[in-house]
Amino acid sequence: MQLVILAGGKGTRLGLTDIPKPMCPIEGIPQLERQILLAKKYGIEEIFLLEGYLAHVISDYFGNGERFGVKIHHIVEQAPLGTAGALSLIKDKLTNRFMVFYGDVVMDFDIESMQKFDEQEPSVGTLLIHPNNHPYDSDLLEVKDDKIIAFHTKPHDSQKNYHNLVNAAVYILSPEIFEFIENGKQQDFGKDIFPKVLQSGKILRGYKSAEYIKDMGTKDRLPKICEDVAKGRVKRLNKKNPRPAIFLDRDGVLIKDMDKNPVVENFELLEDVEDAIKKINQSGYLAIVVTNQPMIAKGFVTFSDVDDVHKKLETQLGKSGAYLDDIYFCPHHPDKGYEGEIPELKIVCDCRKPKPGMLLKAAQDYHIDLEKSWMIGDRETDIKAGRAAGCKTILVGDMQSSEKANYQYKNLSAAVNYILEQQK
Repeated sequence: MQLVILAGGKGTRLGLTDIPKPMCPIEGIPQLERQILLAKKYGIEEIFLLEGYLAHVISDYFGNGERFGVKIHHIVEQAPLGTAGALSLIKDKLTNRFMVFYGDVVMDFDIESMQKFDEQEPSVGTLLIHPNNHPYDSDLLEVKDDKIIAFHTKPHDSQKNYHNLVNAAVYILSPEIFEFIENGKQQDFGKDIFPKVLQSGKILRGYKSAEYIKDMGTKDRLPKICEDVAKGRVKRLNKKNPRPAIFLDRDGVLIKDMDKNPVVENFELLEDVEDAIKKINQSGYLAIVVTNQPMIAKGFVTFSDVDDVHKKLETQLGKSGAYLDDIYFCPHHPDKGYEGEIPELKIVCDCRKPKPGMLLKAAQDYHIDLEKSWMIGDRETDIKAGRAAGCKTILVGDMQSSEKANYQYKNLSAAVNYILEQQK
C-alpha cells in the first residue's frame, strides 16, 4: 500500500519560522520522520510527500528515502490546494487503495488492524475515528454499523448534542475518491469531499481506535505530546499492546437512574463524574460503558431514544474535556408479555448483564487485558458480569449485593481514585 503524507503546513501557531510544520522536532526527531518510520514498520515503502512551505527543508533532509529504507517522492504545491486538492497532483500515481496521513499528527497505531478492517467491505474509503478531549472544536461524525452517515463540521449547533467521534486525519482511500476532487481547486476532505461522497450514496466506513493520535499543531498541545513520547505513552497505546479498561455501568454510576423512562429529557449527570472520567482518560485505562437497556425490547423507548441519551452524555463530558472510549448497550429482554414489545428483541442473549458479553466484545475490539481491568456498577448484575469476565469489581452506592464485590465505595469518583492509587 502506498502512503501520501500532507506535509505543506507552515506551523504559524507553533511560532516556526525556518522549518515547515511537519519538520517540528518531537524529542529530537522530526515529526515527519516519525510518521515515515511508522509506515515502514508496517511494510509501507512507497511514500509521496505533498509539500509547500519551505519544501526544500523536507527534500534536503529525506532525499529519495533510501537511508530510511523507503522510496520517497517529493511533490511541491505551487499554491495551497487544501488537504484534498493537493491529492489531485498525483492521482495518476495512485492506482490502488492508498493511505493518507496529515503531517502534523503524532501517532502510533496498528496499521495492519486498520487495513484488515478496510478489507471487510467495499467502500470509497475508511476513516480512522476516535473520541478526544476537545470535541467542541473538532469536526464530528455519526456512524451506524461501521458506516459514516453524517459529518458535522465546526462550529457546532450549541442547542444540539453529538457523539464524540472525531475525524483523526488518517484515511485509507480508493482511487474512486478522485471522482469527487476537482483538479487545481482548493478543497478540504472534511468540509468538501467526504460530505460529497455521502451525498452520492457511496460508502465511507469508520474505523474506531483508542490509540494515540493527536494533532501537535498548537503551542499548548506540543509540550504534552513531547512528554507523552518521552514517557513511552504513544507507543504503549498501540493496539498490539493489551490495555486495561475500567468498565462503567451507566444509570446510577454516571447518570441519575431514569427508572422506566430513560429519555434525554430526564438526563442528569451525577456529581463529579466529569472529573472521574477525565482521570481515567489520563491514566492509560480505557473508559467503556456497558449498560442494559431492556426498555427497547419492552417497547417503552426506541434505539433513537437511547442514542439521544448517549449523545447528551458524550456532549456533557466533552465540555469538561472528558470522553468515553466506547459505549456498549444490550437492547434485549428475555420475558414476554409487554404491550408494544419488540418480538425479535425478546430473547435470551449473551450480552445482557449479568452475562459478560458486552465486556468480552469490548475486549476483542480493543485488545483489553481483562485481568487488569475493573467493573464499576451499582447493581448485583454489574458485579456478576465483571466477575464472569475476569475483572476486579467495585460496587458504588449504598446497595448491598449477594455477589460480593472486591470493594465498595460511595460513588464513581471515590472508586476511580482507589483504582488509580493501586495503579501507582
